[in-house]
Amino acid sequence: MRIISGIRYGHKLIEFKGDDIRPTTDRVKESVFNIIQSHVIDADVLDMFSGSGALSFEAISRGANRAVCIDKDKRSVEVIRKNAQDLDFTDKCEIINASCFDYMARTDEKFDIIFLDPPYNKGFIEPVLEGIVENELLRDGGIVVLESDNTDYHREIRGLELLKQHRYGRTYITVYSLK
Repeated sequence: MRIISGIRYGHKLIEFKGDDIRPTTDRVKESVFNIIQSHVIDADVLDMFSGSGALSFEAISRGANRAVCIDKDKRSVEVIRKNAQDLDFTDKCEIINASCFDYMARTDEKFDIIFLDPPYNKGFIEPVLEGIVENELLRDGGIVVLESDNTDYHREIRGLELLKQHRYGRTYITVYSLK
């Protein structure tokens, strides 16, 4: 796994292995950023289920202002911290060890881009999307970028408009905006 564009192009990211780990492939990451590039410059990013922080770090490398990385797994939080230090992004990255539901309930921040890459087929998608709308986490013009697979069911969410959806093998990338 590496940064594929921007000021840290080519930098390898630390990752960890496990049966429950599913990093976003470089191919999918490149496609995501091709879709959302017009939103990235000077963006404030929220990365839920952050894993290694790869999506946040890619956004910062491409010109995002800052990122908030949230993961409830302590191993992930340590990997994110190490990657932020190695990339010299610690001043642009807030790392929070918590569930995204706890974070959404207590924050009053708003974001330009929200990355949502939950564990597949665990029922997180609808409640998190609903929480984003209910807690007003998106700025006007902001987007949610959801990575899911073909086993995940997600319906239209009140308050969000589906802008684009692309399939890459069994991975789906869905981009939403506020209605």
